[in-house]
Amino acid sequence: MNETTITTPPGTPFIDVVREFDASPAKVFRAWTDPELVPQWLGPVGTTMTLVEYDATTGGRYSYVHRDESGEYSFRGVFHAVVANERIVQTFQYDGWPDDVSIETLTFEDLGGRTRVRTHSVFPSVESRDAMIESGMEHGLRDSMSRLDEVLAR
Repeated sequence: MNETTITTPPGTPFIDVVREFDASPAKVFRAWTDPELVPQWLGPVGTTMTLVEYDATTGGRYSYVHRDESGEYSFRGVFHAVVANERIVQTFQYDGWPDDVSIETLTFEDLGGRTRVRTHSVFPSVESRDAMIESGMEHGLRDSMSRLDEVLAR
């Protein structure tokens, strides 16, 4: 089983995530950018996802809603750079916290048939980063990575 490593350096507005997958960068990148596949894995177990918009191209936008028994949670952002099988730079915003927009850089590293995805997220402040961590982000992220493993295995 591949582990998800989440690092939150004290006193910084950063969250770093590293996860390896048993699939090629092309396959992992496709799962990350294909609007047919994204709802199958992105989000915590027990949620459903509705894509409102998902254009994973440079300058494209995304918007989606997660639903569970507690309610609805809307997210959105802009893809600033999308380089196939290599890198994505995007903003990330939870509509419940409209002033806390983060910027995320994802890299897809070829490990010879496997892929290491690194995500570096920069928040507007340490307090904003800490609020994201305290929101349960880690649980949702780990669930998403496990669900992505299942999608990639198909």
